Amino acid sequence: MNRRRPPHSASSEELLTTLQHLTSRARREVERHQARTELAEVSQREMLPSSLPALPGLQTAARYTPARSGLDIGGDWYDGFRLPDGSLAFAIGDVQGHDVEAAAFMGQIRIAMRAPAVTAADPGEVVRRTNELLLSVDSDLLATCAFVRLDPLTRELQSARAGHVAAVWATANGLSGTTEDEGGLPLGIQSGEEYPVTTRHLTTAGAFVLLTDGVIEGPSYSIDDGMDAVVRLVRSRVGDDAGELADAILRTAERTGHQDDAAVLVLRHEEFPAAPG
Repeated sequence: MNRRRPPHSASSEELLTTLQHLTSRARREVERHQARTELAEVSQREMLPSSLPALPGLQTAARYTPARSGLDIGGDWYDGFRLPDGSLAFAIGDVQGHDVEAAAFMGQIRIAMRAPAVTAADPGEVVRRTNELLLSVDSDLLATCAFVRLDPLTRELQSARAGHVAAVWATANGLSGTTEDEGGLPLGIQSGEEYPVTTRHLTTAGAFVLLTDGVIEGPSYSIDDGMDAVVRLVRSRVGDDAGELADAILRTAERTGHQDDAAVLVLRHEEFPAAPG
């Protein structure tokens, strides 16, 4: 009788060798992804400003934290710089995507926004020119942003935004809320887009906070709930140092269960007399 030989059974040594090969290959893949992530994070942090401009009676602070989805990193950014006329410019934004390309595009936006800000006093014009410049580089990415300009003499704050989430404000006399400014489309979508400008006067002590949606939106929070939480926090801690307030706001992002990165920029202003009319 012919009997079929039983299939060869792998020995424990062969199984162990196979497992070692698989483990080694998985480790190499993880290391490659980790190196890519670390490169993106370092590149992004290097492109963020090391300091922000301030004035007597005006404290400024910004915070950024990467939130990883797998081994990816986002493209949130902020900026602050002095303009030739003595005004202060501040910006915050969020680039679509979570990779090295998004981090690099963030750097391009910062540079693209600084250039027109030097010559154009109108924030809406700064955002418009930035949009046109980014469209000219023919990238598939898009970004939201908000840009504000503060006059140190009149304490006039002008702002424009491109598809970005509203800012949060609070005053020492108990008032608070979010900005309901009209805005334009995100950067990189459509040529010829216009960006309306809203003007405020920071004459009462308080705080004006720019943030990205990673702070207020996540699996555990809707964007409305997250925004309400930040408004309550800023109102209750409006007298805090700018850095302390920025830290506290960023901690609220942990409650959202967010998978996006997050950025916060705080302008903490003392009371100033209204400009003479």
